[in-house]
Amino acid sequence: MVSKSFNFNIIIRTLLLSLSVFLLFFLLTNTQLVATIIILIFIITFQIFSLLRYVKKTNREIARFFDSIRYSDFSQSFKKGIKDSSFPELSEAFTSVIEEFKKARSEKEENFHYLQTIIHHINIGLITYKLNGEVDLINMAAKKILKVNNLKNISQLSAVSKPLVNSLQTIKAGDKALVKFASGNELLQLFISAAEFKLKGELYTLVSFNNIQSELEEKEMEAWQNLIRVLTHEIMNSVTPIISLSSTASELLDGKENHQLSIEELEDIKVALNTIARRSNGLLHFVDDYRNLTRIPSPNFQTLKIFSLFQRIEKLFEERLAERKINFCYSVVPNDLEVTADPDLIEQVIINLILNSITAVLKSAEPLIKLDSVIDNRGAAIIKVIDNGCGIPEELQEKIFVPFFTTNKEGSGIGLSLSRQIMRMHKGGITVRSTPGKETVFTLRF
Repeated sequence: MVSKSFNFNIIIRTLLLSLSVFLLFFLLTNTQLVATIIILIFIITFQIFSLLRYVKKTNREIARFFDSIRYSDFSQSFKKGIKDSSFPELSEAFTSVIEEFKKARSEKEENFHYLQTIIHHINIGLITYKLNGEVDLINMAAKKILKVNNLKNISQLSAVSKPLVNSLQTIKAGDKALVKFASGNELLQLFISAAEFKLKGELYTLVSFNNIQSELEEKEMEAWQNLIRVLTHEIMNSVTPIISLSSTASELLDGKENHQLSIEELEDIKVALNTIARRSNGLLHFVDDYRNLTRIPSPNFQTLKIFSLFQRIEKLFEERLAERKINFCYSVVPNDLEVTADPDLIEQVIINLILNSITAVLKSAEPLIKLDSVIDNRGAAIIKVIDNGCGIPEELQEKIFVPFFTTNKEGSGIGLSLSRQIMRMHKGGITVRSTPGKETVFTLRF
């Protein structure tokens, strides 16, 4: 809408310009007033310039408005020029539009911060990156899992795990992958899924991942427990009658009720029956040991001072270690470090590990067993059982936690399985790192 004041101003300025031009021609044709003519030419020039400036003022406002939209610069204001504007209605409209844009932008920023807050507080790791690996976003869960503070390119994760980097570089939209690697004293198994999207014409990959190591261990232990329950049930049902019958037969033979057998034959039968009874009792004890895997009591959580725990362990093994000339030491940093745990169950775990270490260091020139406890870089308390024994081959390091598996001829194969189950009941875990012939480290994480 064209303003009345704009029309009036244009008419007045045009009339004044026309009058000035007419006067200039009159002076040029009828007078010799050179100075007046020159002054009049300057006045006409000023009037033309002023008229053009007045007409273009609205165009400049329009250009400024569109530049504000183009560059998202909503700090511009059109209120100041409303009164002296050629088109005050247009200035008011511009101001109204800018205010609406400001409001929309404010809402957009609020939604963005809301989404950012959600992304950084969920427990699933999220990373978005471009085709060249340049990282656009990484949330707090991903930083915590991967132990990184800043990540500019996924290639930097080579220091964490090269298989992880390979998976991130090759994974496609809709694909899923399982990546397993060790991070310090902790074993991680990341379940990764990917999606793709375009933003400003550029393709991005969104990867979500979570560490499912503890869940896998729980399911594995649950499966073994179910198997053990079935085995113990069936074996117990079979062995109990054997013991009963062999004992009865032995008693009858002791009474010499069967007079048709010679003394040598009766003696042979008695020895055989006694052997059956002895082996059956041995089988019962064997089965009962494995049944302990399913009978671990619920933890009685207390505040446990680790230094005091180590002192008790040292006292318990003092004579045995001295007999075998095994050096033993321990350290706790800080000295008053505490955990919330069941003292008896945790003590049993450490006893199992030290017993294994004693066997491992028997052939070492200078046998050493050491207990260390510190707070790791994630703020969790850990206990390490370290020895310089024969070590564990890499291919066996995962199998040693499986029930029934043992590399010790005198072992039952349930000690480490029990230890892992106890640590799982404490919402923690147990891992092993071993260099055969140099050092073996079992780490308990709370």
